[in-house]
Amino acid sequence: MTEEQTTQLFQVFDQSAQILQQALGASYLDAFIETADNMIDDNQVRVENGVPNEQQVQAITKLYQQVNYQELDATTIRKAIQMVMIKAIKVDQIQAIHQITPDTIAYTMGYLVIRLVKEQSTVKILDPAVGSANLLTAVMNQLQQEAHEKVSGIGIDNDDSLISVASISAQMQKLDLELVHQDALDELPTTPVDLVVSDLPVGYYPVDERAQNFATRSDEGHSYVHHLLIEQAVNYLVPGGFGVFLVPSGLFQSPETKGLLRWMQDHVYLQGILNLPGELFQNEAAQKAIMIVQKHGNGSQQAGQVMLGEFPSFKDPEAFQKFLAEIVEWEEQDLLNKRQ
Repeated sequence: MTEEQTTQLFQVFDQSAQILQQALGASYLDAFIETADNMIDDNQVRVENGVPNEQQVQAITKLYQQVNYQELDATTIRKAIQMVMIKAIKVDQIQAIHQITPDTIAYTMGYLVIRLVKEQSTVKILDPAVGSANLLTAVMNQLQQEAHEKVSGIGIDNDDSLISVASISAQMQKLDLELVHQDALDELPTTPVDLVVSDLPVGYYPVDERAQNFATRSDEGHSYVHHLLIEQAVNYLVPGGFGVFLVPSGLFQSPETKGLLRWMQDHVYLQGILNLPGELFQNEAAQKAIMIVQKHGNGSQQAGQVMLGEFPSFKDPEAFQKFLAEIVEWEEQDLLNKRQ
């Protein structure tokens, strides 16, 4: 039933956005933002200077009457918005850096996170590269299902359209998520968080002056933004808190890694790095891994065994489940035992 509801909600988003795209002369993504805002505003179609026209307003209103998102569960809503983003990437030719974190990866990261905060009744999560918030909201929903009393989040992004989509997603899913439109390497408006979860953008950071404030900067030329964001995120973690990052599989193989490694040695324990299946990526150079680090302090220690490995194919459910079980055993018997 949920799949049918997801499709139905997507079709309402999509068809109403197409009408508004034509009426407003806007991008598909901006038209979606407009239509979703209408739906949140009790299905009131916003009209300015006679646009959209009366016929278009009637057509959009009729579409809104086909579905009530208030009656749908969070996962259904998140997946429908994810479908919109997939279409927007194609229609608007959105650059790759803004593409969403696929559900298979989001759920896997969420599954790894559950045990890291299982003793806490309240959990605050930071994503310094939140984008449209598919990853962050997926993880927040997974944690809420684990009976935490309060799960809240803060997401940072410098793309105003993506922050708008993230805000729509959070409101429709009824999540306690604060979203901030700013450069994530500026000072962040948050108290220390319990957990960081992020699919990090990869590439060079253009503002060399700001990069000078970070130990992970390059000695010369532009610095890697993913190095800087790891350092920035850890700065906002509570002592002993975990960062779970999606990083390039070759993170430690570039010459620029020296500064990152020096900084890591002084500030975090590298507890695990798990390569995702190559089949998920266009080529070997694009392959990513899930990296688990733990901030020094509050009794945190290096796990007796760093969890290194590669996920089996997601197309082999038995092997995949077996690997997940091994990770869970490592988390419970090795990683978390050290903290008690």
